[in-house]
Amino acid sequence: MTQSAAGNPGNDTGIGAPVRRTEDRRFLTGAGTYTDDIDRPGQTHAYFLRSPHAHATFGKIDISTARKATGVCAVFVAEDLAADEIGDLPCGWVITGKDGEPHKSPAHPILARGKVRHVGDPVVMIIADTPDAAQGAAEKISIDYTVLPVASDPATTTDAAAPQIHDDVPGNICYDWELGDRSAVDSAFANATHVVELDLRNNRMLANPMETRAAIGEFDRGSGAYTLHTTSQNPHVCRLIMSAFLNVAPEHKLRVVAPDVGGGFGSKIFVYAEEAACLWASAKIDRPVKWTSSRSEAFLSDAHGRDHVTKAALALNEDGKFLGLRVSTIANIGAYLSTFSTSVPSYLYATLLSGQYALPAIYCEVKAVFTNTVPVDAVRGAGRPEATFVIERLVETAARQLKLDPAEIRRRNFIAPDAFPYETPVIMTYDSGNYGAVLDRALDIADYGDFAARRNAAVSTGKLRGIGLSTYVEACGIAPSAAVGSLGAGVGLWEGAQVRFNPTGNVTIFTGSHSHGQGHETTFAQIVSDKLGVPLDQIDVAHGDTDKGPFGMGTYGSRSLAVGGSAIIIAVNKIIAKGRKIAAHILEASVEDIEFDDGKFTVTGTDQSMGIAEIAFAAYVPHNYPSDELEPGLDETGFYDPANFTFPAGCHICEVEVDRDTGQVEIIKWSAVDDFGEIVNPMIVEGQVNGGVVHGIGQALLENCHYDADGQLLSASFMDYAMPRAADIPKMETEFLNTPCPHNPLGVKGCGEAGAIAAPAALVNAVTNAVGAAHIDMPLTAQKVWRAIGETSNAPNPE
Repeated sequence: MTQSAAGNPGNDTGIGAPVRRTEDRRFLTGAGTYTDDIDRPGQTHAYFLRSPHAHATFGKIDISTARKATGVCAVFVAEDLAADEIGDLPCGWVITGKDGEPHKSPAHPILARGKVRHVGDPVVMIIADTPDAAQGAAEKISIDYTVLPVASDPATTTDAAAPQIHDDVPGNICYDWELGDRSAVDSAFANATHVVELDLRNNRMLANPMETRAAIGEFDRGSGAYTLHTTSQNPHVCRLIMSAFLNVAPEHKLRVVAPDVGGGFGSKIFVYAEEAACLWASAKIDRPVKWTSSRSEAFLSDAHGRDHVTKAALALNEDGKFLGLRVSTIANIGAYLSTFSTSVPSYLYATLLSGQYALPAIYCEVKAVFTNTVPVDAVRGAGRPEATFVIERLVETAARQLKLDPAEIRRRNFIAPDAFPYETPVIMTYDSGNYGAVLDRALDIADYGDFAARRNAAVSTGKLRGIGLSTYVEACGIAPSAAVGSLGAGVGLWEGAQVRFNPTGNVTIFTGSHSHGQGHETTFAQIVSDKLGVPLDQIDVAHGDTDKGPFGMGTYGSRSLAVGGSAIIIAVNKIIAKGRKIAAHILEASVEDIEFDDGKFTVTGTDQSMGIAEIAFAAYVPHNYPSDELEPGLDETGFYDPANFTFPAGCHICEVEVDRDTGQVEIIKWSAVDDFGEIVNPMIVEGQVNGGVVHGIGQALLENCHYDADGQLLSASFMDYAMPRAADIPKMETEFLNTPCPHNPLGVKGCGEAGAIAAPAALVNAVTNAVGAAHIDMPLTAQKVWRAIGETSNAPNPE
């Protein structure tokens, strides 16, 4: 592993240092505090009775017996929420379609009103003294369902014969949207000497974080204040939605706490029915209400990801140069809109279809459709993996058809290093990069030049060996508020941070970002240690509590360091500026003569200095202090609204062996070279890359949310939904070859989703290369691969 570092070379815990994660000790010793670990005095437990049908109307709900059951405190249905004017779950991003109209936004009730639209749709909330009592009472409830026809396949849900899922959404189409210049693309295809076409299915998957979702709602009747403990990636946004849209509690009377959270991968960004219901119900019964999802519930209620059906075509000239790209995608968004679901298959997808290539013309149209399935929203990568899969499968196929080396066709079409900032045909302006250098290094560590010899050796053992490349560009640091506002976002996407010195010289960082596995408590402390010279063990990081620190927009889209870290830098710079004034006063010098370095304020050209801890003490004990100019204290807040997205990029190379007789795929080696800009902690970044690759391997080889024609999720447990295990994961060689981001103060770009973006295309390219198939849809199960071998007469493929 190699990396670049721009931190203080004298600080072995600062920027660029591979510091072990400080938060891991409490997790590994069982000292973490997760939502389900919390029990409140007088606490009750909620259970949600969910629909067993994918599509049905219902009339009478008989809850009379359940209400009388032992230990039951209350039973609520949709009408109870309506009586208190509790709102429906909102979608926070408006997409304007081809017709100039906003997307269709049907009601998404907290509890179903007269109709259920997917298996798992919550219908009744039961609250009891114990979880068992609540679940037992649910079995005493009778619901009169009338089962309706089901539309579970996005490819057919818009057919004239398909059932109508929402009465106010004709044809089940949420929006029909486009991006790019259709006429320019038509011209490119008309002038092309070669056209590559593919039909692609990006399989539906589930985030499956280690910790399932949970919530505890609590109401203090004396103060009228509410508290919600919940498994959220963005507690401030959760509070905003609960107050402004759901009308559960006034914002100034609502505290949202997201304590330790055991992973999210996007699925805990959103506001869900259960947490809203628990908060509301706590006031109705005047007792805390707790709910923890079972793993079975998670399969039926957590937002799913991906699920695209795409037709794509790439136009090329006789030299293999790309002329134009045409993409038509049907995106399944499930039965209802989730919090940010409309943005994922539109602005988080089509805007990245240029990849690393100087593609002069791109046109993409997306039809987002409702089906009788669980709502679909962001899962690690959120649109970027889907876009990379489209362009990288096309490029690999073009190389095979034109008999060009896959590395060479990419190299011919890369954006040149001196072309940055580079404006793509799909509204993005890439910040920096050197794609050719990254590719060359990846080829070196993959030993690409000797692959043919390894392939020939494998044939003698009855194995088919293949190699696959995947290059990617990711848009991170989501995002400039003005830009996303113009594209339909309902919120600004800045970030806030507060850096507070205590009188004794130690520091607390309050951040609006949220850590749920990323290592913020270490990396944010490293930034402050590096910039202020404070020992790492004297820095604490506080997050996840809306009553502590500034408002913030949370963690998703690899934005924490680029946006949240930049907010910390702004606050740190204010601390230094104030410290210089305090030091100038005490040392009897002009502010201009005060230098700050490695935790010391020094008068230029002298040995007079004060440590930053001394400055902090002077600020809180202001006996000798410029009180006519400065307020006491050393506590500063910074807000950062990014000027642009950041654009990490990289090249991943996968080498596989396939058993000819069984179709079993073994990943032999994984080589990854990524450009993440400046790196704060290379150890954490390497872990993020490895974890992302594992996520991508899972999608490519194993994972699939499979619905039958009746809308039943057949892969609704770990007995049927396959997850990658240690034996499935290869040795990974990761390196970083970085070009700093030019527009944020840290020069960072983001790394948390890169592996999940690059991996699926690399793996599919490798397996199809091994068996000589044009394409195999994910997941590449042994059965699918075995069938592809049987259908291919010339395996192994000799390109």
